[in-house]
Amino acid sequence: MQIRVRKFAHVLERLGLAMAGAASGLFVGVHVGSSIAALTSQAFLLIMMVSGAIGFYLGIDVPPMILHPKDAASARKIDAAELLSAIGTFLATLVAFFSVGVVVLRGEPHIAWTAAIMIGWVFGVVMQIVAGTIARTRA
Repeated sequence: MQIRVRKFAHVLERLGLAMAGAASGLFVGVHVGSSIAALTSQAFLLIMMVSGAIGFYLGIDVPPMILHPKDAASARKIDAAELLSAIGTFLATLVAFFSVGVVVLRGEPHIAWTAAIMIGWVFGVVMQIVAGTIARTRA
């Protein structure tokens, strides 16, 4: 019974992370879409939300690499998945935070800032997806 509850809690947590990623993607999409006319579509918003959901689902709760404390070479290795996950999560969340600020405060930043937010979102989410894929293929 305890295993079922733990699995249910884990799935529930992951779904919550996916929803947070989708919401973040929605805010980035609304900000970018309101500044760049070519990206004002429901399809763009859907792509942003789905990419955020996948990135946050896969890239935040990455299984750690197994290190052997007696092996000196193993102790010096960098866990690429963990590092990519951390950087990707930080970057995606940071630009989502800025997007929320712009949308709520009705700001009109320079187009270069909007492009930087879009690029930051793409890199952050891609890092999360790659990190989650690496971690799950080695587990």
